[in-house]
Amino acid sequence: MRLSPRLTGISSRYPRENFPFQELLPLKLKPTVSGKGDRTSDVACLQEMAILFACFKKNEFNQALCANEVQTFNKCYKSFVDAKQKKKEMERKGDLNPGAKKLTHKQINQLMKRFPT
Repeated sequence: MRLSPRLTGISSRYPRENFPFQELLPLKLKPTVSGKGDRTSDVACLQEMAILFACFKKNEFNQALCANEVQTFNKCYKSFVDAKQKKKEMERKGDLNPGAKKLTHKQINQLMKRFPT
């Protein structure tokens, strides 16, 4: 029979004695950051695409009757591609933007080279 901790009076959450911390590896940051976390799947214009497909289904896939929705979707996609191109160009330059909320891995590596630990 297994005795529960309540019956034995032993608390399994907290050890009775303190264990000293043993540093196995040095507690410091690595000099670089990998860029694996920056890869995201870009999904653009989902709302416009859903409206476009609904119009196609309603009009039996006649594009002439859904010209307004097609134009809206193309406009949205063009603005998405332009913004993506602009972002890619800024990343290629590698300039640090003051006040930027998100930094790329290249910008973080540049900051870590400038201010080593």
